[in-house]
Parts: sequence; C-alpha cells; structure tokens
Amino acid sequence: MKTKLSAKFWFVLTLFSLVGQIAWVVENMYLNVFIYKMFHASAADISAMVSASAVAATLTTVLIGALSDKIGKRKLFMCGGYLVWGVSILSFALLKEDLIASAFPMAASAASVGVSLVILLDCVMTFFGSSANDAAFNAWLTDSTDDSNRGQAEGINSMMPLVAILAVFGGFMAFDLDKESSWTYIFVIIGAVVLAVGVLGCFLIKEPPIAPAKESYVKTVVHGFLPSTVRANAPLYFYLIAFIVFNTSIQIFMPYLILYYEVSLQMTNYVFVMAPAIILASVVTAFWGKVYDKKGFSFSAWYSLLWLCAGYVLLFLFRHTALVFVGSLLMMCGYLSGMAVFGAKIRELTPSGKSGMFQGVRIFSQVLVPGLIGPFIGKTVLAGAEKIVGNDGTESFIPNANIFAAALGAALILAVLFILFQKKAACKRTPQK
Repeated sequence: MKTKLSAKFWFVLTLFSLVGQIAWVVENMYLNVFIYKMFHASAADISAMVSASAVAATLTTVLIGALSDKIGKRKLFMCGGYLVWGVSILSFALLKEDLIASAFPMAASAASVGVSLVILLDCVMTFFGSSANDAAFNAWLTDSTDDSNRGQAEGINSMMPLVAILAVFGGFMAFDLDKESSWTYIFVIIGAVVLAVGVLGCFLIKEPPIAPAKESYVKTVVHGFLPSTVRANAPLYFYLIAFIVFNTSIQIFMPYLILYYEVSLQMTNYVFVMAPAIILASVVTAFWGKVYDKKGFSFSAWYSLLWLCAGYVLLFLFRHTALVFVGSLLMMCGYLSGMAVFGAKIRELTPSGKSGMFQGVRIFSQVLVPGLIGPFIGKTVLAGAEKIVGNDGTESFIPNANIFAAALGAALILAVLFILFQKKAACKRTPQK
C-alpha cells in the first residue's frame, strides 16, 4: 500500500526545495559569473572556490546532520538555517571594488582581494546553507517518506534544481551582469526570499517523530564512516561510490556552463534557448521518480546515464544553437533524473532513525569528492584555453567544449561500475552446484 502524503508536506517540500535550490544555483552557477566579471577570476580561482565550498558543505553536513540526530530535531535547523542563510547571501551585496579598495588600501589589487573575499564569504554562506538544506532538510525528507512514495518525493525534489535554474535565468534577464549594481539587487532579492522561507517554515513544517540518538555526539558524527557501518550497509556504500562518479562528471563542466554559453558560444540569448530545455527536463524528472517507484534503480539509472552521455556528445561536437539545445536538454534530463534515482536509492538504503548521521556520508558523495575532483579536471582540460583581453586590459579565459569530453569520460566509468555490480549481483543469485 502506498502511503499518502499530505498537501502541506508537498507544499513544504516544494517551497524549501525550490528556494534552497535557487540559492544554490546562484552560488554554483552565477557566483562563478560574479567573480569572473567583477574581479576577473581565472579558471584556477573558480576551481579553488568550488573546492573550498565543497569542503565547507561536507564538514557542515557531517556535524549538523549528526547534531540533528542527537537532539532529535529537524525543524529547528531548517528554519533557523534558512534565516541565517538569507543574511549571509545579503552580505555579498557589500562586495564592491570601491568598498574593497577603501577597506584594504595597502592591497596591490582590489580585484585580487575581492576574489579572496568572495571565496571566504562563499564558505560562510555554504555553512549556513548546508546546515539548513543538506543536513536538516534532507534528513527531514528521508524521515517523512517511506519506500512506497520516496521515488515520487525525490522526483519533485530533484526537478527543483532545473526549476530553480529557469527561475534564476528568467529573473536575471532584467539585469546587466556586467554592472556592479545588478549584482547588488540580485543578492538582496535572493537573500530576502530565503529569509522569508525560514520564517514561513516556523508555521508550516511538521516535525517528524524521531527519537534523539542514544549515542554520544562524537559517535553520531563518525558513525557513517566506521568500517563496521560500511560492512553492515555494503549496498548503500556501493551506490554512494557510484554517486561520486556521477557527480564528478557533473562538476567537470557545471562551474563553467554559463560562461561556455555566453563567452564561448556567444549566445546572448541563451536564456531563451535554455528555458524550453529546462521546462521539458523538469517534467521528465518529475515523471522519472514515479518510474523509479515502479521499475527500480537499474532500469531508471541506465536510461538517465544514456541521456547524460548523449547530451555530452552533442555539446562536445556541435555549436549550432539547435543542436546545443538538444544536447543541453538531454544532458539536463540525464543529470536531474540521475539525481532523482540515486537520491531515492540512497534514502531507501539509509538505516531508519539515522538519516541525520548518514547525510554527512551522502554529502561526501554528492559534494566533497566531486567538488574537489571535478573542478580540478575541468581546470586541467581548460589549461590551454584561448584568452581574451577586456577593454580594461585584464585577461580572461574562454571555456571550450573539452569540458564535455572529460565529463563523458567520467560517465563511461560509471557505466562500467553498473555493469560490474550487476554481474556480481547475478553471480550471487545463481545457485551453486
């Protein structure tokens, strides 16, 4: 029997997931544009920012996820986290070159100081965002669903990054991103929205019935990393390893995607090209969660991987707008549907009552390791990228299609892992003579 979830649950899931993803889109895709346009950041600077943020997100999720298990509360961290997350986003509005120059008069370059401050504040923002979203919200979602409805809920949750991208693309059309004032408005608006959701959550969220963990806080922190835990939950850790490879593939190109469209392809209208692809991919992702509930992981994961690889091939080979659209659509369908099926499978295998403890393990697979390896690979393949000189004499790199070839390589490694795992599972099912 399928457990029916309330309308309030679906509303809270949609609201917190969407607004959280809007904030992450600004951080993961547009903060790179901000630091590139306002402070002339290099590919190495962008890679360093992504990696530092990944480390901050992982440590935060491990510590706060375990803490939420220890005290048996999710709502406190969700609502309080969104409130301070909003404040930290508002703080980016203060990062202006004239303010930095006056605050650091002895610095050789206000731009170089700006790069450092953006990376530092990004880590602070990530701490609050990961506390609220990666640790508390994801634990709440796991606690509030079961095996009969988890795929559907994860389908909604996993489509939100694309909906968020669409919302941000559409909203950012009103701003000239080459102007400092535009970024001020952006950070103020996004920060205020995140703050408002934190307030609304105080009245809307139903605290799931979880008992505080009996173990000490230290034991809850390290539980998911103990060899005994790995042995007792071997299938879960296989999928976590596969999730690392999947997300590494995504992180090779994602930090440079908007710059690739705008700078390399000269797609000044990329929003109009991407919007239909995002809408279609969102519909596919919501539907794919239901496919997972009916068909299981193997069927749904293989198709997601196929779409992802097909998208990479088209984006690597072609620059024509129509083919870039098709490639982007396939890539986004593969990315988000893959996130849905991996997310549902990992939640399904997470031990009951310990979802907070295992959020730290999940974030290792989703953020930390991919966030360190993926951008490094992206930076490496862009090492010889063409350079352009701006009107002010500063030099910037032009991202090229090699990032999609490298991402395809990682995706093919994931395909090999699937095959090996399926063969091993088949051997176990075969009766011995």
